[in-house]
Amino acid sequence: MNTTAPLPDTPVAAGSVTTAPVPAVTAVFVRLKLSLLLNGLRQSPGRKSVYVISMILVALFATLQLLGLIALRGNAHAAAVTTLLATLFALGWAVMPLFFSGGDETLDPTRLVMLPLRPTSLVAALLVASLIGIGPVFTLAMIVGSVVATAHGAAAAAVAVLATVLILLVCVALARAVATANVRLLTSRKGRDLAVLSGLIIGVGMQFVNVGMQKLSGAGGLSSLEPVAQVLRWVPPGSAMDAVRAASDGSYGAAAGELALTAALLAVLLWWWQRSLTRLMTSPDSSTLQAATDSGSTRGDATGQARLVPGGRTGAVMLRSWRYIRRDPKTKAALISSLAIGLLMPVINAVQGRGSIYYAFFAAGLLGIQMYNQFGQDTSAFWMVLQTIASPRDAFAELRGRTLALSVIAVPYVTAAVVFTAAFTGDWQALPEVLGLSYALLGAMFGTGAVTSVTFPYTIPQENGFKNVAPGQVGIAWLSLFGGLIVGGMLCSPLIALAVWLHLSGTHALLWLLTPLGAVYGAGIAYLGLRVAAPRVAARLPEILLAVSKG
Repeated sequence: MNTTAPLPDTPVAAGSVTTAPVPAVTAVFVRLKLSLLLNGLRQSPGRKSVYVISMILVALFATLQLLGLIALRGNAHAAAVTTLLATLFALGWAVMPLFFSGGDETLDPTRLVMLPLRPTSLVAALLVASLIGIGPVFTLAMIVGSVVATAHGAAAAAVAVLATVLILLVCVALARAVATANVRLLTSRKGRDLAVLSGLIIGVGMQFVNVGMQKLSGAGGLSSLEPVAQVLRWVPPGSAMDAVRAASDGSYGAAAGELALTAALLAVLLWWWQRSLTRLMTSPDSSTLQAATDSGSTRGDATGQARLVPGGRTGAVMLRSWRYIRRDPKTKAALISSLAIGLLMPVINAVQGRGSIYYAFFAAGLLGIQMYNQFGQDTSAFWMVLQTIASPRDAFAELRGRTLALSVIAVPYVTAAVVFTAAFTGDWQALPEVLGLSYALLGAMFGTGAVTSVTFPYTIPQENGFKNVAPGQVGIAWLSLFGGLIVGGMLCSPLIALAVWLHLSGTHALLWLLTPLGAVYGAGIAYLGLRVAAPRVAARLPEILLAVSKG
């Protein structure tokens, strides 16, 4: 407890001490959250501009959404929309800390371990401080618009006030509880991997949102949400939103029960959050032991993989490439994105009524792109590779190892993707043709990828974020990508012409020949590309090192 010296002219009783008032913990945390926001904006004019623009865009979007929700007032299916919206907001708040933990320093309670704070007061202070920010304000606007669209009558208005408070607190408490329970993960390398992969999750989620919007705009409209709303009305916090509808209809008992469900969920979340805080702030950090265990398992995995690869430089390069995939967040994110989108595109188009087995070419194309800019993922560490390349033969072994490492993943995946798309669309007759053309496209992109990797190398920044090209090299990256795609497609033209001729001549019984021909043709084009690229690698080693070390 802080003490202050008495003023000279103030009589002080013997043994007495004047103490400064101790500010409330909640007020301190509120000021702390405001200080973090303000100090973050003072770091650079660019960050301040981005934040101001973000606030303006969010305000405009929130206003439009608010007006849209208010326009639903009186619609027979307004309650179904608002119930689903409340549930989706809670889901978004639950997963947000797993992908964007770096955007809010207060999500890491381990920074407060040394402070003499009790978990109960800490939970209350953090909960209030969490209500400050763009996210809570936007959520509040959506909740207000939802209750305005649903509430009718004085009783419903009173219930709407309680529902608004409960839903907002549940969303914030859910985010905090999830963040606290997973704080060790969020501050580790795996947590940074999750942050990089968040773009993929958002992209995939937007595709499903797009499909849902198309379904809503079709036959049935908002009435198609009623079956889902009937289930979510008893799932908090959607139950609190449906309580407004129940109060409007005069079902006060149902409204009370639905509010009680949401209040019970809030109590459980606060208990879970407090328990996680207590365990986190009183238990030792075992991250070192975990890291040691992970290292041991990694060494074991590497030893097992070494038995499956060829000897010499080629096998060593394959093992190094797989290690990049496991450990480098951006390499991992690029590969997983390609794997996910390659299967997602046929499904999305089939759901939208445009299903075709030929959409399986996305799998081969996206996996083939991973061969491009092979040296960029090395960044400045490419100098170690440079030291081991003394001739075109060494360069060929280096490129062959990288290509084989990717082929071990790409060839089985492309095969499975084509078979899956054929099963999903029911077009089994086109399976041999599409499979053969996919093998040819994959091999062509491997070959052109090797050539463009040495002709147009560029740096992949290693800091966290979604930037995959260093400043000043964007044009090089686009030229490498689109140039390679065009040339790769042209290299497949002989096999494409053969497939067209077999169709036009009516000799469909021979289309199965495209599978082995495509595999052989693709392997040949890939081999030829490596042979062309190897001498250029040996001759341009300093230029490649300079290009991949920028940024």
